Amino acid sequence: MSKIAVLTDSNSGITIEEGKKNGIYVIPMPFIINGEEYLEEISLSQKDFYEKLKQNANISTSQPSAYTLMDTWDNLLKEYDEIIFIPMSSGLSATCSNATSLSQQEEYKGKVHVVDNQRISVTQKLSCYEAKHLVDLGKSSTEIVSYLMNTKMTSSIYIMVDTLEYLKKGGRVTPAAAALGALLNIKPVLQIRGQKLDSYCKVLSTRVGRIKMINAIKHDLENDFKEACDQGKMVLSIAHTDNLEEAQTFKKQVQEAFPNLKIMYLDSLSLSVSCHIGPGSLAVTCAISNLD
Repeated sequence: MSKIAVLTDSNSGITIEEGKKNGIYVIPMPFIINGEEYLEEISLSQKDFYEKLKQNANISTSQPSAYTLMDTWDNLLKEYDEIIFIPMSSGLSATCSNATSLSQQEEYKGKVHVVDNQRISVTQKLSCYEAKHLVDLGKSSTEIVSYLMNTKMTSSIYIMVDTLEYLKKGGRVTPAAAALGALLNIKPVLQIRGQKLDSYCKVLSTRVGRIKMINAIKHDLENDFKEACDQGKMVLSIAHTDNLEEAQTFKKQVQEAFPNLKIMYLDSLSLSVSCHIGPGSLAVTCAISNLD
């Protein structure tokens, strides 16, 4: 039986320390801040990131270099026979497609399996723990990859953004729309399902935004994910950007709305998402899970 390593990137929200405790390996994501490269967790903490963001630093996301990926794989293959690599969604970063190309090189064929699980943050984290659980059960890499691919679309994320300022900086809304939004205190609710980050709706208060997101999750559970929900396989998670106290309150509200569903995680959204939407956001997710 092959010895299989589970590898992800820090977009999953799994810290390097947490990964070590649970047998999951993590590649830190790089960021360019005012022209200088930082690595998440290594030279850039969550606290430092948000301080720089609030100081209006010029922040852009990057991706692990080919050298970083291959060096990580080479080191893991000294101990393991195969690697299942679960990067962030291919629709949100080129990391997945670049890693897939590299994995076709002769030395990695049949050894490195890059899974386009099309998830990010807490839903990506869930996939990593499911993969590790299946490894521990003795499943083959083929079985694990098949499970991750077959369930990748049974997941959705709704994010209420506190301000349009960071979407404006990223070119996702016009300066005029951002100015009007600030004047009217408009808070957009975004949706991530599969490859796309799309606009879902706009609200005028946090209270209404929370209700809209809960109703959106309810709709998904009663329609698109009804079969998995009826089988008791759907779980929820809460996420935020530098907004822990509000997230804890929101968690209670979500649990009251779905008393029969488990809330798996209450985590910070990945920094790759945070740099585009800014601090103060709240998110709720649902996803299929076979974890206890």
